[in-house]
Amino acid sequence: MYSAILPSAEVSFSGRSTAQKHAASVSQLSRFVPKCQGPSFSGSNTSKQLHSVSQLARGAVRTPRLRSVRVVRAGADQIESTFSKTAAKALEVNLNPKWYGVLAEIGAGQEVARWFFRVGAAAGTIAKSISAYDMTISDATYGKADRYVTRDRVQNMLDYEYLQCFLTLKTARGKDTAFFAFADTVVAKAFGRDNECHGWLGIKYQSRPGAEPNTVMIHCRMLDSTAQLQQEALGILGVNLVHGSLRKAGSHYQVLAGLMDDLSRARIEVDLVDFSGPDYKGVDKRCVALRLVEKGLCDAALFSPSGNLQIPQEALYKKNVLITRGRFRPFTLLHNDMLIGAASQFFCDPDGTGVLSSQDFIGESGDAYTECVYRDDTLVLLELTTRDMMEVCVRCTSC
Repeated sequence: MYSAILPSAEVSFSGRSTAQKHAASVSQLSRFVPKCQGPSFSGSNTSKQLHSVSQLARGAVRTPRLRSVRVVRAGADQIESTFSKTAAKALEVNLNPKWYGVLAEIGAGQEVARWFFRVGAAAGTIAKSISAYDMTISDATYGKADRYVTRDRVQNMLDYEYLQCFLTLKTARGKDTAFFAFADTVVAKAFGRDNECHGWLGIKYQSRPGAEPNTVMIHCRMLDSTAQLQQEALGILGVNLVHGSLRKAGSHYQVLAGLMDDLSRARIEVDLVDFSGPDYKGVDKRCVALRLVEKGLCDAALFSPSGNLQIPQEALYKKNVLITRGRFRPFTLLHNDMLIGAASQFFCDPDGTGVLSSQDFIGESGDAYTECVYRDDTLVLLELTTRDMMEVCVRCTSC
């Protein structure tokens, strides 16, 4: 059986009341989102920034904190907007001499790499930026794949890029450098088609020089109406993932807390986050699912009996679904009779033998069932609210 976590106050898989309430304001705000140009530094600020970079290289000053960055939208009105958190995060990564790595992106441009190049000082952080957009080139680089926007694909990208970066540079700078590789594979809105827009993002990194790498992977759905806005949201999400993983290494709660900075649920939905590696050995994946719903990153989270998070669109694809309560205080004979009764009216073979008889299609009232489903084609979901999960998850205080 699979378990699904939903908000305590709203037990629904399809309800998005919060997003609907803010739809009007979000649509207005989207007009002020920059389309072409990124952060621009002008006047004395540029000189101060470059002076700080040169002093940092000599170890004279601490990493400066960028509080606000002007982002100018191309057009007659020259409307200004602000992505202060995203720009500050990208610049902080660039100005830290310890972090050095590769950015590989497929499917929606190179929006994450673009941010690091925009804010300046990228030469101290980016060893390589690549987009293997052609399928043949991608297969030759990362191995042949039947599907390209999958978890396996982004994992192959991370393994390849991290290993190449580490093996190539470990002799020259491995003593003082924590290497990382960021990768994403996404499908954005296609021209002339109303397709599902989603993607996988991940980062494989060392928390300190010489350490074994950790991996953080997320799955997101892009909800903007145009490919350009989706690319922009993807770039911000990628910067948040890179910064959170490098800056807050080992603290999965803080990584989750910063994923939606400069974003809203009307633009991005994150329905899966997976942490692995030496710094995340104690992470309870059920708690991760709980935090996704609690923080509003998604409407509901789904995890398997083993506790691994699942993507609802994939787990429920072409499946019949039987939803039952997931928490009983306590489980009684009445509850048992209710579940057995539901199964007898839902399945073609309620006894589980796989052999059908004429009685299997006759209810207690004597009416014949018009249809039934087979167990092999059915997924049983145990429904849990966030309050239920707080009581069940024994490690929630540590996550």
